[in-house]
Amino acid sequence: MARYSAANAFDHSMPERTAVLLVQLGTPDAPETSAVRRYLREFLSDPRVVEIPKLVWALILNGIILNVRPARSAEKYATIWTDEGSPLAVHTANQARRLGQALEARGHSIEVAWAMRYGRPAISQVMREMRERNVTRLLVLPLYPQYAASTTATAFDTVFSELSGWRNQPELRTIRNFHDHGPYIEALARHVEAYWAREGKPDVLMMSFHGVPRRSLLLGDPYHCECLVTGRLLAERLQLAPEQFRVTFQSRFGKAEWLQPYTDRTLEELGAQKTGRVDVVCPGFVSDCLETLEEIAIEGRETFIAAGGSDYRYLGCVNDSAEFISALARLVERHAAGWPGTATEPACPHAALAKRRERAVALGAER
Repeated sequence: MARYSAANAFDHSMPERTAVLLVQLGTPDAPETSAVRRYLREFLSDPRVVEIPKLVWALILNGIILNVRPARSAEKYATIWTDEGSPLAVHTANQARRLGQALEARGHSIEVAWAMRYGRPAISQVMREMRERNVTRLLVLPLYPQYAASTTATAFDTVFSELSGWRNQPELRTIRNFHDHGPYIEALARHVEAYWAREGKPDVLMMSFHGVPRRSLLLGDPYHCECLVTGRLLAERLQLAPEQFRVTFQSRFGKAEWLQPYTDRTLEELGAQKTGRVDVVCPGFVSDCLETLEEIAIEGRETFIAAGGSDYRYLGCVNDSAEFISALARLVERHAAGWPGTATEPACPHAALAKRRERAVALGAER
């Protein structure tokens, strides 16, 4: 792929590169009302996210939601914001950096970048920077273990839309999901086991996944099924009996029915039953963010305690743990197999020819 400069000059001498693009949902630039409003406008204007008639939704979004919700959400973001910035952005950047190091240690020459579907850095911006580095093979990895049209599909939509304006497109591969990827389940299990080794086991382990409208399931979205598979595999790996765990769904919005059972109502039930200790893990999130650090760690605890519960623990996400980075590296190896830059494929035809000659010489010497 030629490199384009502002002077309309093309550099054909740049080496071709293989790259992975990690994609996350997004985050405001700051825990401030104006920044949250910009983020919510972009997020909630996506027809993949809100599937109701555009005109009706535009009136609701601009007339009510963007006038009320940003200030409330900004207050929540402020409770989880760090000195480095948004937890989601910090964790994603660390995951990209550590994944690049892991791939290099495994003998691959693959660069790793990250982008946000909503907010910054935008997918289009990062892809254009890749084009400047002559990335000719691109593997897109949305960091959503379970596929959903409102997350994975819209990330792919944005990638495809950006490429539609490119004259010289890269070879493209995508990773649809990794909800049943053995190394990911193992990373989750080790994360939970490490906590239990320090603190002991709970009476109930709750696995809380982000919710989506039930209508999505009826329209053929596989998200619900994939969440159940992840929950079952994790429970089996942890050797939990059916009464020792729950799979629930959080973050519902509006009056429509969402996937059930709901996380908050299940916490109320467990609290009312005087359940001794409840641990919560979120296997649909690979990075801690507002939905885990505020909704689960803070609001979830308040719900459980108010209902009569006493001991509530949020275990956190896998973030950039060694086990999760290893799982990502193995996922990339599987989907990038055969591409130049991978350890199993020479970086260029000349290298392949040299290797064949070396083998021929070695065979001749043996004879």
